[in-house]
Amino acid sequence: MIKSLDLKLTSAHLITITLWASAFPGIRAALTAYSPEHLSLLRLLIGSLILMLLAFIQGIHLPRLKDVPIILLLGFLGFSVYQTALNYGEQTITAGIASLLVSTTPIFTALLAFLFLREKLGFWRWIGSIIGFSGVAYVSLGGITESFSLNIGIILVLVASLSESIYFVFQNAYLKKYGFVPFTMYTIWSGTIFMMIFSPGLGEAIINAPIDITLVVIYLGIFPTVIPYFTLAYITSRTGASEATSSLYLTPVAAFLIAWIWLGEVPTTYAIIGGLITFVGVYLSNIRRQSFQPTSLKSVNRVV
Repeated sequence: MIKSLDLKLTSAHLITITLWASAFPGIRAALTAYSPEHLSLLRLLIGSLILMLLAFIQGIHLPRLKDVPIILLLGFLGFSVYQTALNYGEQTITAGIASLLVSTTPIFTALLAFLFLREKLGFWRWIGSIIGFSGVAYVSLGGITESFSLNIGIILVLVASLSESIYFVFQNAYLKKYGFVPFTMYTIWSGTIFMMIFSPGLGEAIINAPIDITLVVIYLGIFPTVIPYFTLAYITSRTGASEATSSLYLTPVAAFLIAWIWLGEVPTTYAIIGGLITFVGVYLSNIRRQSFQPTSLKSVNRVV
C-alpha cells in the first residue's frame, strides 16, 4: 500500500535534496581559495549569525543545562566533523565520488536506528535501500575514468557520512523536547564553537579570496548549511531517522542536474540510467506492504 502523499513532507524532502546537492560543486569551488578548516568555520559562522538573529526575533530560549553536553556532542559530529571531513575528502576525490559516499548516510542511519532505537525498517525498506545505493553507485562511478582506489579522501568522506548519521539518529529525542527549529540552532552553534579553534588566519583568507568565491561560501553558509538541517529535522520529527534520510539517495542525481544547469555539464547515459535506478530504490523504500504484516506488528513497523 502506497503511503498517501504529504505535501509538507514532500516539499521538505525536495528542499533538502536540492540544497545539499548544490553543496558539492560549491565546496569544490570554495576550496580553490579557502582551506578545509576555514571553509567549514566561515560556513558555520555565517549560518550561526543568521540563526542568532532569528532566535532573537522568535525569542528562542537556551537549552537546559543537563542537555548541553549531548547537544555539544551532536553539534560536533553533525557539523564540525561532517563538514571538515567532507572538505578534506573533496581535495583528493571528485564531487561524484563524494556524493556517492555521503549517500551511504541513509544506510548508516538505518543500521544505527535499528540497533539503538529499534526502528523496524521492514523488507521493502531494506530492498529499496540496496537498490537506491546501487543507483547512486551507477551514477557516480559509471562516468568516471580514474580508478576507485581506497585513499584518504574516501576514508574521510565515509567518516563524514558516519558522523552525520549519528547526528540524525540521536537527535530524535531532543527534537521532541525542544522542537526542530531550536534544536537545529543549538547544534549549529555548537559546531561553530568547536570550529573556532581554526579562527587564526580566517580574516586574511577572506581578504585574499576572490569575491566570487567568498560569495559561494556565503551561499554555502546560508543554504546548504542551515536550511536542509531544518527541513530534515522536521522530517525526522514526523517520520523517524531512517525514513527521513531515505530520499538522500537522490542527492547525487540532483547534483548532476545542478551541474548541468550551473556548469553546463551534460549528464551522461550513466547518470540517466543510474538516476532511474535510484528513483526505483527510493520508491520501494517508501511503500508498505501491510498485507504481509501481522496485525500486531503494523503499529510497531510504523516509523516514529
